[in-house]
Amino acid sequence: MYLRLQNNIFLGLTIIYLKKLKILKSNNEILAIAKRTLKTESEAIGHLTNLLNSQFTNLVNQIYSLNGRVVITGVGKSAIVGQKIVATLNSTGTPALFMHAGEAIHGDLGMIQADDLIICLSKSGNTAEIKVLIPLLKRGKNKIACFVGDVNSYLAKQSDFVIDTFVASEACPHNLAPTTSTTAQMAMGDALAICLVECRAFSGVDFAKYHPGGTLGKKMYLKVSDLVIFNQKPVVNSTCKIHDVILEISKKRLGIVAVINDNKLIGVITDGDLRRMMQKYTSFENLLASDIMGKYPKTIENNELAVTALQLMQKNQITQLIVMENDNFEGVIHLHDLLKEGIF
Repeated sequence: MYLRLQNNIFLGLTIIYLKKLKILKSNNEILAIAKRTLKTESEAIGHLTNLLNSQFTNLVNQIYSLNGRVVITGVGKSAIVGQKIVATLNSTGTPALFMHAGEAIHGDLGMIQADDLIICLSKSGNTAEIKVLIPLLKRGKNKIACFVGDVNSYLAKQSDFVIDTFVASEACPHNLAPTTSTTAQMAMGDALAICLVECRAFSGVDFAKYHPGGTLGKKMYLKVSDLVIFNQKPVVNSTCKIHDVILEISKKRLGIVAVINDNKLIGVITDGDLRRMMQKYTSFENLLASDIMGKYPKTIENNELAVTALQLMQKNQITQLIVMENDNFEGVIHLHDLLKEGIF
């Protein structure tokens, strides 16, 4: 009897504990939640296209002709979004900086210069920090724009440019956690940045100036000439014996040798050519370089981008290219050179 009572108490406590425990959803339920979230946010972004008007175009034109910088401010999740928009603007040719709305009244207002334009991010447009900050910003005579979810809010009424980022609801099931609203702000920031990119005819070369590091930068600025100088120059004459050709290929370790006559490139011999030679001939002691060379080698100019060399190799399914400059042989660029630089 006592043991049964103990078991019942234990079972009851277990049931209460399990009810309070956050039970993991099934795989299908998890996928359904994820799909619902993405659909909610994608529909919100789609709705933004209906909210775009002359306020947006006026803001683009104002920033395009701006002598100063774009200063973006906000609090909470909007502040994080603001930092991302600043990074995007800076990397695409629009000077920008971030100022936290809470820190602004404690000295950060000093970063704002006379020719700067300020963009405030806020879902409600009625936060305490914004209401304190806006009057202070207006003292400086700076133009103020806002990304705001309520066009009738305090922030909207105090702004020179009002960009409507209204969302019907958050993806959060309690309609509390900033999800859809911050996604809308970020998407509008991207739209602003890309409009400015195209207005300025901001090119890939311009982009590389701001991204000199990493794969992106290397693809835009690293040239064949930057890599070929580190490789040896494998060269033979057309009358060279195969023995000497093999030694030159082995010594220079690039799997290829250029055949040069009178300072002119007339062909190449690769490792593959040597293998085919051995299949075709039983004796090759008397063979010359001209007997087995390929007469139409794939070449690239010294001043071409390294990424162009990669594209040519991929297109022709080869691992080396002969590098030329004004019809002169400059060397060989190998696929391994591109791999080492992270171009691949």
